[in-house]
This record gives sequence, C-alpha cells and structure tokens, in this order.
Amino acid sequence: MQNKTTLYERLLKKEASLSVIGLGYVGLPIALAFARKVKVVGFDIRMDRVEMMKEHSDPSGELPGEAFDHTDVLFTADAEDLRSCAFHIIAVPTPVDSHNLPDLRPLLAATRTVAGVLKKGDYVVYESTVYPGATEEDCLPILERISGLKALTGFKIGFSPERINPGDKEHNLATITKVVSGCDAESLDQIARIYEMVVEAGVHRASSIKVAEAAKIIENAQRDINIAFVNELSIIFGRMNINTYDVLEAAATKWNFLKFTPGLVGGHCIGVDPYYLTFKAAEYRYHAKVINAGRYVNDSMGFYVAKQCVKQLIRSGKNVLSCRVLVMGATFKENVSDIRNSRVADLVGELKQFGISVDVTDPYARHEELLHEYGFGLSPELRNDYDAIVVAVNHKPYLELTEDDLLSSSNGPGILIDVKGIFRNRIKKMKYWSL
Repeated sequence: MQNKTTLYERLLKKEASLSVIGLGYVGLPIALAFARKVKVVGFDIRMDRVEMMKEHSDPSGELPGEAFDHTDVLFTADAEDLRSCAFHIIAVPTPVDSHNLPDLRPLLAATRTVAGVLKKGDYVVYESTVYPGATEEDCLPILERISGLKALTGFKIGFSPERINPGDKEHNLATITKVVSGCDAESLDQIARIYEMVVEAGVHRASSIKVAEAAKIIENAQRDINIAFVNELSIIFGRMNINTYDVLEAAATKWNFLKFTPGLVGGHCIGVDPYYLTFKAAEYRYHAKVINAGRYVNDSMGFYVAKQCVKQLIRSGKNVLSCRVLVMGATFKENVSDIRNSRVADLVGELKQFGISVDVTDPYARHEELLHEYGFGLSPELRNDYDAIVVAVNHKPYLELTEDDLLSSSNGPGILIDVKGIFRNRIKKMKYWSL
C-alpha cells in the first residue's frame, strides 16, 4: 500500500499551490520567497497594489525589482484564484482603533475570504500578530462556519508569527528563526517542513498555537517597556542637565547592560502589539500595570519633545506665535516609507497647538499618505529662516548633514532638537537639545 502524499510533497511537485493573503511589508516577501520553490497565488484586496506587483514593483518600497525575478507567482485581487491553493498564509495588518483596542476587522475579513474557498485537507496559517487565543477563538469558528468543514478532520490551522523588520536588509525571512505551531502533531510537522523551504535559519516548533501567539506579542512588548524605561530616564536626566547618551555609553561598558536608546516609538509593531496583550489580560481580570505604564510613557514622547522645543524657543527670546519650525522625518522609523502610527504626528500637532508654523520634510514618506492620515503633508519648498529644526527620524541622508547644512536653513544660530542624538558632540554654533 502506497503512503499518502503529504501536502509538503504536493507543493514541491507543484500539484498544489500556496497562497499569501495580504501583500504588505510582511506578505510580499513571504510570497516571493515561496514562489522560488512552489506555485504561489498572492492575494490583496487593493487592485492598485496588485497592478504594481505585476509590474515587479513593491508598493511598500522595501524590495527591489529583481526580487520578483524567477518566481512562479500570480498576483490577484480575485478570491476565486485562491481555490487552487491548499496552503493559505494570512498576513494582513492587525492595528488598534482610536481607543487603542484591537481592530481585528482586516484579519476576520481575510479569514472569511479564505473560508469561502477552503477545501478538505487544506491548511490555514496565520502570521498576523494577535493576542493569545485569537487564532482558535476568533478565526477558527469563522473558517468552520463558512466552509462547512471541521478543524482537524476537514482542515488544519497553525500560527507562525511574522518577524519582518522594515528597512532591515540583514535580518529577513531567510535569516530569522521562524516560530511555527499547529493544531496537532501532523500539522506542526507539515507547517514546519513547508517553512523550512524558505527559512535558512530554521524553525522553532512551539508547543501550541497560543504559545506561538504569546511569544510574538511579548517580543514587542519587551522592547516597548525597555524603550519606555530609557525614555523616562531621558526626562529625569534632562531635568538634571545630564546627557542621556553619555549615561548610556558609560553604563554599556558593563557586559550585561541592555543598551536601548530613547526616541519616538510608533509603527505597527512595538507601538501597537502591547495593547493586544493588555486587552486580553483584562479579559482575565488583570490590569497590566508595567505594560500600560510603558505604553503611556512612549505614547507621550512626541508631546514631550514638542514642549521642549517650545521651551528652547522661549529661552532664546522668541515670540512663539511668530516662530517657524522644520521637522525632519515623518515616518515611524528610519529609512522606511511607512508612516503608520508615526509619533512624529503628535510632535507636529503639539507644535501647531502652540501657534507655531511647521514645515515637514522626509526623503521617504509620501505627501498624499501623510495628508490623508494626519492632515499635513510634506512642504514643497524649504525655507532658510527656521527658528528651530527638529530631526525627528534618523534617516540615512540626515546622518551626512553638517552643522553648516543645518545653519543654512536656520534663522540666525537657530535651535537644533536632535531627538535621537545623531548630532551629539558635533554641534558648536546652534543651541542644542536631545533626549
């Protein structure tokens, strides 16, 4: 009697296809990596993005055109094209709403899409960051209800959290150990083997789906708390007239000191994921004090930097209502075009609340996206009379600037607010402040 052909083998022989639902900064690299090994259907609800990818252009601006070469992939916005697929990877955003509560709408919509094409024997693996329990408690019932199939006997599910770091060319899908999990031993083995096709660093087999979900969410919660600690230190040391970066440099001489640096914490991971954990903790009647405290500190930093800028203007004898400030950098982190949850918007908004005229520049951000998301765009032309310059994001082009470059845009000696301290010990003429 012949052994049953596994899904892993069917994919390798191209007898079945693999789908990726959601082709953003996480989904597209996954789709392209697998498309060098197996047949892939890449699905996204935005037709404009699909058309760009058909032309070998990454809408997120992360991947070069050659990343699309030698791939067997169909980009589509038609859910019917997913019917040929037997292994579905869901990699859609999981944001929070205006009250910092989990917004599962994109995830549940993607789940309904997959459920509509699910066949007996198919696999559904989630990569979207969620709180522990979301895959089995929120998504699984939808898959069963719409497909008419039952988990384990009809189809299998798993969770393998994304670990993509936007703008990072060194740490990527192939080089980062992949955490995988499944609903039973067979699914865990199949999911692990399938991901091992494209992850050179190997996989870690988590003991359960909830463990994998929890592992992902604490990765970012841990970073959030550590950054909040140094942000709070920067506030304390600022009152003591001590340079925070000098302190961190000295402390880092100890072998086990964790050197985090202060700054604005935004984006769709560190600035969002802890809220998923605190939300779930509340369901179990526990108020997560440390995690919420870290979120409070980090969410306040844009307003804090703006107030420090205003104080510097006043100390320089400026009439704040007639001041003009240039904010350099609008994305959530350096060297990316992503503006989601950028705390620079808090900084800009607070400066404007003081009646200050604000111009914004960024070599990577898109004017239309900023305007739509935050109500301000990029300034078409920069001036040479700014009373203060705020370097909010340490983009690579900014690292190459000299003090004379900054002075050429300043009204007199001017004020430099260097959020990330990239000009530390390089400024001699301008009034200087950093976290």
